[in-house]
Amino acid sequence: MKSILLFTIALCLYAPGNLLAQQHAHTTSTGNSEVSFAIIRQQILADKGLENREVKLLIVDFPPNSTSTAHRHPCPTFGYVLEGEIESVFEGKTYLYKKGDSFYEETNGLHSSARNNHPTAPAKLLVFFLAEKGKPTSVPEKK
Repeated sequence: MKSILLFTIALCLYAPGNLLAQQHAHTTSTGNSEVSFAIIRQQILADKGLENREVKLLIVDFPPNSTSTAHRHPCPTFGYVLEGEIESVFEGKTYLYKKGDSFYEETNGLHSSARNNHPTAPAKLLVFFLAEKGKPTSVPEKK
């Protein structure tokens, strides 16, 4: 799984095409801390079979004791923990991912939360989306 993720990331970073955006920072308030992310690469794909698709690579920063809000990803989503630990609740199951772990989330699955439970150490996540061109990659869950 790790080799597929790394190969896909490398392919997207070096693939020719139309670069749309780089380094867009966003922040989500979580009550006690803020989870933020920066788009590090956004690439429209023109390869046969991938028309109208784009790849987005994000770095998500989790300060100590921070939690994301509930959301869904309307596209295939891959994650890789760069540092720290992330506790993730996806489709009702709790997972603990540590530095070096990778994972896959199915399209439109409920991601109830992702949190960094450590009181002092930050966590960092690399996220890879394969989305429809111009469509959002994350949709807040309606309460």
